[in-house]
Amino acid sequence: MARYTGPVCRLCRREKVQLFLKGPKCDTPKCPVTRRPYPPGEHGRDRSRQGSEYLGQLREKQKARRIYGILETQFANCYEEANRLSGITGETLLRILETRLDNVAFRAVWGSSRSQSRQFVRHGHVLVNGKKVTIPSYRVKVGDVISLSEVAKSFIVIRHNFDTIDRAVPAWLERSEDKTSITVLNLPLREHVDAPIREQLIVELYSK
Repeated sequence: MARYTGPVCRLCRREKVQLFLKGPKCDTPKCPVTRRPYPPGEHGRDRSRQGSEYLGQLREKQKARRIYGILETQFANCYEEANRLSGITGETLLRILETRLDNVAFRAVWGSSRSQSRQFVRHGHVLVNGKKVTIPSYRVKVGDVISLSEVAKSFIVIRHNFDTIDRAVPAWLERSEDKTSITVLNLPLREHVDAPIREQLIVELYSK
């Protein structure tokens, strides 16, 4: 399966905003976005000027795609599904992205980043209602209980994330006392999504 294998800090610099793809490093002075707040490349400074309306819509789509770590075709399929469903298309799109299993593992603070959380899922360390699910794009439903496997509960990296990451669990999820399981109380609303995404621009882009 195709995936991006280059330096993720370049992606943040291209969008000129922190996408928190490197976990704790993004909160330190070493964050490249803080040190060099302009796009990467030889002509990065020249490309930092205000662009066209279409460019703004494109960059917003790219930003959302990179935050959730999915490919172009996957993102387009998510949009098409959101467009078919009732409700506000942009908010429905964010709801689809938020209910991905890898994102729920990230929201549960099991992984320091979505990529690390995705790796836990792919390696079979995340259970849904007691059954192993290795598909990061699996969509959770209201009432689902997502938990760590017995092996993963003893992982030093996960315990380290529990102790060092100060990230609040969104209101649509409920975490257990020992932090190793999480229950889906409701589907996420727009106010539950803290990602810096202007979804209306994405809708305008795909509506052209």
